Amino acid sequence: MSTSIIIIIITSLISYTALNNYDQLDKLSMQPYMVSRHNQYYRFITSGFVHGDMQHLLFNMLTLLFFGEYVENVFQFLFGSKLVFPLYYILGIIVADIPSFLRHRNNQYYSSIGASGAISAVLFTFIMVEPWTTIRIFFVLPVPAIIYGVLFLAISAYMSRKGGSNVDHSAHLWGAIFGIVFPLVFHPEIGTFFIGKLLHRF
Repeated sequence: MSTSIIIIIITSLISYTALNNYDQLDKLSMQPYMVSRHNQYYRFITSGFVHGDMQHLLFNMLTLLFFGEYVENVFQFLFGSKLVFPLYYILGIIVADIPSFLRHRNNQYYSSIGASGAISAVLFTFIMVEPWTTIRIFFVLPVPAIIYGVLFLAISAYMSRKGGSNVDHSAHLWGAIFGIVFPLVFHPEIGTFFIGKLLHRF
């Protein structure tokens, strides 16, 4: 069984139980104020295993199902270890939460949940390796992965600056950036490979 499937099972179970137990949801969510004032650093990780509703959970887990195992195999080839992917996934959750933590650490009413940071990381690592693979938006509209990625980053950046929403769009943005940077740090040749794939299409 792949690590992605294991993550999907664990996340789905925790999210489902938390949706039926507000106290559990509250204890696991990312609350920068509680981290800053009460040193509850575990929230950087646990927030990635709970979701606000079934639609949120389904979207994230389907994305992980579609792209996770492929990225696992890429990392297995690059690093020769199955442990890299789960570490990368957890780091994706943490790194994507840091900007919101810094921005809202004095706001006792702010909280966020979801694996969007890690899921964005997985998606953009996939795009680095397969930029021209077709991604079907809403399972219908076919778009090349690289085009989808550009639109995703632009919308996330705009919505993050706009604010006024309970959705942590900055987690999408920073997770995506992490998904690009992580493999490049250890294997810079992926950048050359990515550019070669882009140019080959033309």
